[in-house]
Formats: sequence, structure tokens, C-alpha cells
Amino acid sequence: MPMILVLGANGQLGSTIVERLRRAGEAEEAPAPVALTRQELDVTDTHALRSAIVGHHPTVIINCTAYNDVDGAEEHATDALTVNALAVQAMARVAAEIGATLVHYSTDFVFDGEGTTPYREEDRARPLSVYGASKLLGEWFAADAPRHYVLRVESLFGGPAARSSFDKIMAGLMAGREVRVFSDRIVSPSYVQDVVDATLGLVARDAPSGLYHCVNTGTTTWYRAAEHIAARLGASASLLVPVSVDEVTLRARRPRYCALANEKLRQAGIAMPGWEEALTRYVALRTG
Repeated sequence: MPMILVLGANGQLGSTIVERLRRAGEAEEAPAPVALTRQELDVTDTHALRSAIVGHHPTVIINCTAYNDVDGAEEHATDALTVNALAVQAMARVAAEIGATLVHYSTDFVFDGEGTTPYREEDRARPLSVYGASKLLGEWFAADAPRHYVLRVESLFGGPAARSSFDKIMAGLMAGREVRVFSDRIVSPSYVQDVVDATLGLVARDAPSGLYHCVNTGTTTWYRAAEHIAARLGASASLLVPVSVDEVTLRARRPRYCALANEKLRQAGIAMPGWEEALTRYVALRTG
């Protein structure tokens, strides 16, 4: 097993990766991953970042750090660009220097949402927000590492902290409260456990470097996904209140059609489960 350094190890994705690697290491008597949280390493400190990477000399760097406040990025563009782009540029340079593979995560928000069929990796990116632009720039910088995987995920759910939009929907339904849900945003949800499987699968297979859409198979609206959750919980779907994107005022513009095609990932030998199956597994995990 390669020596893996996980940056942003206490987030939704990073903590899941670390837990999975530690379990695998115990089973195979392999080296445990080096896990650095945001508190332990400020990735915007280029000197500290380089020292940490060179000091641990990993064969794989998995970057789970991100500035994810989509609306906040409109007012704090420098912060978003520093974390989502410039820090990634520094990681890519050090990865190239020590011969490490860089894994970096991006978003569906690099697209403008004007499409009508799931976006493919080669489709033109046209972000609507500062956040989306900062993530797109990070993709370009990550590609400077000779060995790299840039994985676009969206509507991520399933981390240990239970902070995703799906968790909020679930909590509202279980409490018998009305839940307002977008009925006209089309997405391809990403279950964190399946994203981790795909990430480690690409590394283990030594798959070709590049950009991959790493989402569960299929498309849905947030409202339809919420109906699926309600059915799994045995809750009344009448608690769900459909809302149009046009009815909500948000600081940052968001793409209306966000679905991503994951065919390239399948061609690399990794088949992502359907979103319904993934969401069913997660609801069962939370309520079991």
C-alpha cells in the first residue's frame, strides 16, 4: 500500500478517507495514512505546506481542503482563491518535485447549468460564481502535477458529521417538520463512501491521470431525492414543500442543471452505484 498523506483530514471527505485507510492498514499490516487537519496545517502557508509534504514524503497526496462557502466567496474572493487554487498550485509543485500523485476534489459549480444532458469531463466549464471560478482554477493547477486525479463531486453526503443537505432533509422529516426543497435543480448526488471507493480505486489501478466525474449514477432533483428519503424513513412526503430556484435569493448564482456523467470513471474500471441505492444505504446507516 502506498504511503498516503491526507490534507483536510477532519472534513466530511477527509475523515472518511482516513478511517477507510486505517481499517485497511490494520487488515493488511500496511502503513497508516498521515492525516493532517486544517488546524494542524494551514495549506495557505506555502512554506509550512511544502515542509509538511517533503517531511512526510508521501507517494500519494489527497487534498480534501476547500473553501466551500459558496455565498461567502462572493465577498471573500481572496480567501476562496487562496485555498481552492493557490494552495493547490503549491501542492502540485511539491508533488512534482517528490514524484507523488496528487488527488484533488472539485465541483459541478464549474458549469453554468445551461445544459440539458449530464456534463462530461470535456464539456466547456463556465462558472457562475467566485466559488466555481476558484475551483476551476484549482483544477488547472492540480493538473501541473505529472501524476494527478481531479475528481468532480456534487451534492456530497454521508460524512460522519451529518452536515449535508440530505441530513437536514432527513432531520426535518424525522421531526415531523415541513422541509423546503428545490424542485428544479437537477443533480447527480455523491455518497462519500462511494467517492472514497472510487478515489482509492483509481490510485490502486494506477489509472490514467486526468479529470474524472465522481458521482453516483443517474440524475434527480432535490425534491425527488427528498421523496426517496421520506419513503425510506416511512415519513409523509406531504412534509416536503417544493421550491423553485427562482424563489430564493442567494448571493452567488448557482447552476440549475448540475448533473454529471461518470462514463469516464466506468471506463477506468470503476462503476458507481445509482444514487437511489446510495441514498438508501445511507438512510439505513443513519437509522439502523
